[in-house]
Amino acid sequence: MTERGQIPDFHGPHVDSPQPGHIKLTWYEPTRRAQRIRVVSHTCECRRTTYELCAAAGQGFVRRTDRDNDTVRETAWTLTAIARHTFDQILQGEAR
Repeated sequence: MTERGQIPDFHGPHVDSPQPGHIKLTWYEPTRRAQRIRVVSHTCECRRTTYELCAAAGQGFVRRTDRDNDTVRETAWTLTAIARHTFDQILQGEAR
């Protein structure tokens, strides 16, 4: 339990280095397809590039934020299970 007024440290998972022959994902400009987007999971904020598994309007996608280039990109919107699999591939270094 945290003391009143304190926010606990939270670190999401770290992304593994890209593996040789990893899948090259296509990243798109963000779209305003839904009013609300829920972040289901995210990587650790200590890295310059973070990834978020997002869900909205019955679909899922992965959002990538690159602080070095000040850019936000996302994968194509798809079935939630496919987006979750893509997010797992990113975490394991199998996709970028």
